[in-house]
Amino acid sequence: MRIASLGSGSKGNGTVVEGGAGRLLVDLGFGIKETIRRLARLGLTPLDIDALVVTHEHADHINGVAPFARKFRTPVYMTAGTYEPERLGVIPVRKTVRDGQSFSVGSLTVLPVVVPHDAREPCQYIFREHNCQIGVLTDLGHVTPHVRQHFSDCDILLLECNYDAQMLATGPYPPALKRRVGGDLGHLSNDQAMQLLQGIDLLRLRHLVVSHVSEKNNSPELARSALTPVLEGWTGQLTLATQLEGFDWLSA
Repeated sequence: MRIASLGSGSKGNGTVVEGGAGRLLVDLGFGIKETIRRLARLGLTPLDIDALVVTHEHADHINGVAPFARKFRTPVYMTAGTYEPERLGVIPVRKTVRDGQSFSVGSLTVLPVVVPHDAREPCQYIFREHNCQIGVLTDLGHVTPHVRQHFSDCDILLLECNYDAQMLATGPYPPALKRRVGGDLGHLSNDQAMQLLQGIDLLRLRHLVVSHVSEKNNSPELARSALTPVLEGWTGQLTLATQLEGFDWLSA
C-alpha cells in the first residue's frame, strides 16, 4: 500500500490511497483542471481513480467531488449526512457508508470511523490490505476513545496538526471562529496530536504525516516541535503535507 497527497489545508484537500488492486481519492476540494494537474504530478490521471471516499461536507474537502464523479463516472462513498442533494446535485454512483461498517474497493478494505467535528455526519478512514494499515485522521475537535482505538496501530498515519494554541489565541481570527477552531467540534491542535501519539504503537508506525496545518495559526516548525518529545527515539519518517504540493508517495 502507499499514500500521497494532492494538497492539504483550508484551500483544498485530496489524498490518494493505493493498494495492489484499487486506488481511492479521499476527499476532493479542487476543481477538475487543478485536480488533473495535481494527479499528473503523482503519475496519475482521473481514470486511475477507482472511487472517491468523502469525510465530510465542508468545502475544502468536497467542492470537487460531484463534478469529478459526474465527468469520470467515479463511484462516491460518503455518509448519509454528508450528502446534500441540493448542493451536490446528482452523483451517478453514490454509496452510503456507516461508522464501523467496512467496505471494499478492489483489494482495499475501508473502515469509516466517526469523529467529532462540526459537520452533519463526519468520519475519517482506516485503509487495510493484507497486514498493512493506513490511517487518515483530520478534521476532528478532540480525540475520543473510539478514535484512539482505531488509529493506534497504523503503518502510515496522516494526522491533523491544525493549530498552535498560542497562535490561535493571539491570531487574526474573530472570537467566534477561534472558539470554533479550538472547540470540541473543531480541529486538532499540535498538543492534541502529540497526546494521541503517546498512545499509539510507534514500533509499527513507519510514516507520520503532519497534515491540515493552518497557514495563519500554525507553522511546520511549531508542529514538529510539539511532536518531538513523544517521537524521541522513533526511527520512522516524519513528512509534512503542504497546501501547495501535498506530499509524494509513501509506502507502507
